[in-house]
Amino acid sequence: MSKSLFIAEKPSVAQEFIKALKINGKKADGYTENEQYVVTWCVGHLVTMSYPEVYDEKLKRWSLETLPFLPKEFKYQVIDSVKKQFAIVSGLLNREDVSTIYVCTDSGREGEYIYRLVEQMAKVTGKERKRVWIDSQTEEEILRGIREAKDLKEYDNLAASAYLRAKEDYLMGINFSRVLTLKYGRSIQNYLKLDKAVVSVGRVMTCVLGMVVRREREIRSFVKTPFYRVIASLKVNDFPFDAEWRVCEKSKYFETPYLYKENGFKDKEKAEELIASINSLPQKDLTITGIEKKKETKNPPLLFNLAELQNECSKLFKISPDETLRITQEIYEKKLVTYPRTDARVLSTAVSKEINKNINGLRSLEMFKGFCEEILTSGTYKNIAKTRYVNDKQITDHYAIIPTGQGFGALNSLNPVAKKVYQVIVRRFLSIFYPPAVYQKVSIIASANIEEKYMENFYASFKVLIEEGYLKVSNIKRPDEETDKSLNTKTEKAQKDDSGQNDEGDIKLDVNVIEQLKKLKKNDIVSLNGLNVKEGETAPPKRYNSGSMILAMENAGQLIEDEELRAQIKGSGIGTSATRAEILKKLVNIKYINLNTKTQIITPSQMGEMIYDVVDCSIKQLLNPELTASWEKGLTYVSEGSISSEEYMYKLENFVTNRVNGVKRLNNQYELNKYFMKASEYYKK
Repeated sequence: MSKSLFIAEKPSVAQEFIKALKINGKKADGYTENEQYVVTWCVGHLVTMSYPEVYDEKLKRWSLETLPFLPKEFKYQVIDSVKKQFAIVSGLLNREDVSTIYVCTDSGREGEYIYRLVEQMAKVTGKERKRVWIDSQTEEEILRGIREAKDLKEYDNLAASAYLRAKEDYLMGINFSRVLTLKYGRSIQNYLKLDKAVVSVGRVMTCVLGMVVRREREIRSFVKTPFYRVIASLKVNDFPFDAEWRVCEKSKYFETPYLYKENGFKDKEKAEELIASINSLPQKDLTITGIEKKKETKNPPLLFNLAELQNECSKLFKISPDETLRITQEIYEKKLVTYPRTDARVLSTAVSKEINKNINGLRSLEMFKGFCEEILTSGTYKNIAKTRYVNDKQITDHYAIIPTGQGFGALNSLNPVAKKVYQVIVRRFLSIFYPPAVYQKVSIIASANIEEKYMENFYASFKVLIEEGYLKVSNIKRPDEETDKSLNTKTEKAQKDDSGQNDEGDIKLDVNVIEQLKKLKKNDIVSLNGLNVKEGETAPPKRYNSGSMILAMENAGQLIEDEELRAQIKGSGIGTSATRAEILKKLVNIKYINLNTKTQIITPSQMGEMIYDVVDCSIKQLLNPELTASWEKGLTYVSEGSISSEEYMYKLENFVTNRVNGVKRLNNQYELNKYFMKASEYYKK
């Protein structure tokens, strides 16, 4: 009797397939089987690309004469530490009684690559092969994935892009690391008094290093600029408040060189001059010349993809992106959430039609029971497909990370931080079924007439939360619970809330005060109790933290100045959702960047800055998001079938050849020393 073989990416996933298929057969070393099915597993990667010395023993010694290294046929080998499991899997793949292979590795480019390499090394032929593509590890989803499994050939383009990604990283890493080490390693070694110095570079990690170093140097070179704002202390209906002067067309200072932006002066003297001119008026009260009363709404944010979740967890819990991914992978394997390595922040139409199952399931958790019942009673989930939270066009491999509404038996096994991460995912998910938060906002313009022909305006804005909407479930700190410090802390750049919207310095008040302000009308008189100068200064750019760096990597295309190129690679970033955390971790491990574990702030090391300068003076393109994002876009085109693997490889080999030969011709080691010396000033103990 012929059997079906299921091959998972790791043992824990295989166990879920065994449970779903209700296999009670014999447990052997490395697999489980019964009369119908055999289930086995990889342990991550079983096969890897061979080092150059496998092609030729002479290539073990690094030499400029052997570069560029561009093999016509790439060689692969079984990883030593997993040879036993590979032998088991290979034997099962080639068993005569196995007629159908179900590929159950992670549903993404990397998972595809893991299986294809195993099949290639095992020399599998003559088998029917089907691809199981799932978004969670619930029994229902596993059985659906098996039922709807497609012929593996339909994923050939995805496999091609996976092979090319690996070849790209391999060729760039080996060729560029070797040529730069041979050319500049001795200079770094001598300068830092090291026994050995290797210049480790890569398509993605060097670009990230460039972002960190450039930001650090921007901060160092930043010169603070003082500016001076004029604040009026006003009173209306026994309510005291502050208003800020801003230039208007009728102002004495309109389009003059004295201004710093629209709300301040470059020199304190001009600010004091304005105060003196208002104080000299016989009637110091101001007149309301403009008033706006309106309601503002704030919609629930989009769902989490991996990058957004990593950023959120970095802010909330001060954990690294690598730790967030590890935790999310853990709760995914425990059936609590859907597939974590996703770039989408929306749901698919198909999922939205059955989303009530997820909500129903969450009713079992006391913390969320009330919210779920409210959603189910109101029926808001029924129209979710018509909202911005559902969009099939924005989904490539997987939809956003959401709770499955299952797996609660595993909650007690989670550590406290993992429980919090899970709760954050649940809250974000439930919030999309709630209405927007609604604010009442009152904006006032109070004016003084100066020297007959001039008018100087003071602006104040107030708002209060009047309908919680989704904030009730999202557990975000309510704006009316915050103390407004905008007049004391405002810098050049407006602060932004979690939604990315400018808060505009709105003063948060209680409902009673807002009601009093709503009674105001044009031409009402406002008492002026005093004027004073508030000194501020421009702020330098902020250092990246681990979360903001992940987002910057995801949105690298936005950093590109060229509009045409930016449009061309829209949606592409540096690395993928599956690799970004690992890239940061590697940069920390090789000591090119420092990561403060308490604050998650990222800074470069001295070695990192030296590597930056080396690359900047040799293969500058490696530091630019344009290059990395465009290569990633090319891989996407391959997976879509828009371009062939041959076209991609031709471009890749030309790029590597030209850059390697360019470095070989350089003679700039002495010039680099001045860059090393400049950077070293910041690392003196």
